[in-house]
Amino acid sequence: MRRETVTPASEAQREAWRSGGFPEVERVRPGVWSIPVPIPINPLRYVLVYALELPGGVAIVDAGWDTDEAYGALVAGLGVAGYEITDVRAVLVTHMHPDHYGLAGRVREASGAWIGLHPADARLLAGRYDESMVGDLVRRERGLLARSGVPEPSLDELAGASMMIRRFVSMAKPDRLIEDGERLDLPGWDLRAVWTPGHSPGHLCFAEPERRLLFSGDHVLPRITPIVAVHPQSGPNPLADYLEALAAVGRLDVEEVLPAHEYRFLELAGRVGDVIAHHHERLAEIEAVVGAADGISCWETATRLTWSRPWESIPSYMRRGANNETLAHLVWLEVAGRLRRVAGEPDLWFPA
Repeated sequence: MRRETVTPASEAQREAWRSGGFPEVERVRPGVWSIPVPIPINPLRYVLVYALELPGGVAIVDAGWDTDEAYGALVAGLGVAGYEITDVRAVLVTHMHPDHYGLAGRVREASGAWIGLHPADARLLAGRYDESMVGDLVRRERGLLARSGVPEPSLDELAGASMMIRRFVSMAKPDRLIEDGERLDLPGWDLRAVWTPGHSPGHLCFAEPERRLLFSGDHVLPRITPIVAVHPQSGPNPLADYLEALAAVGRLDVEEVLPAHEYRFLELAGRVGDVIAHHHERLAEIEAVVGAADGISCWETATRLTWSRPWESIPSYMRRGANNETLAHLVWLEVAGRLRRVAGEPDLWFPA
């Protein structure tokens, strides 16, 4: 979903996004800085790293990809705020994806900062990024795609589609595991961890009740929705997890949302309502496609859905994400008793 229904908290930041530019380093409010860090070969263009001022240093929320360009932008952005990379005391990682976790190890090497991550993501790191283990992940992904009905000639290409981005991650075991509801030990801050699984099993947001801020990572964005997909490292029903966590976040008393992409925004509850409505519209669309067929695979279902561009023009690596996101919606409908699955290769879906 690409629809703006919220008020931007920074017109300059939104305009930079809309124009295809790069936003400036911003002092969001006393003690908080927004630092854009570039993402290579990605339409999102940058991740917004937030620096929280501490006595004698800063903590950062997310870190960026592990490239020299990204590291240089982070160092320069901290410099605008009056700090050096050696002043970083903590790296609070919202989730394990490369644009959030990739630079964490390099920052720790330069500063001695501790890295914090939710345990559900921490236990998946080796399987995703350790050279000796990723082959198993690719094999499991290939099996999932085969059961989804992906054509044989495309199976190997799609199963290994994400391997090219592994080079943007410096494998770093977290120093601390951050649990749901935990209050982070950051002087001058009342920062609370909010577990928001779905986009990843261990995705975290960080709420600051006194300042009425929410550092939302990829969980809630102002214009697009994060991918919520079934894959070998996901939970069994990630869309149910996501929608439950989204509703809980929508009940927080928040004035401003500081997401990892696009731009800062207001009206969290309204945005949450729109995202939930979007997913239920998608569920209804998928249910209608399945209802019109006499048994249909996940892949074939995905080809018949409405996307931001025609299916034929979607790059192959993005088609894998589209398939797996469609599968997440099919599973939600199956658990809800609205569809049934007949196992095979491929699995076929029918009305319940």
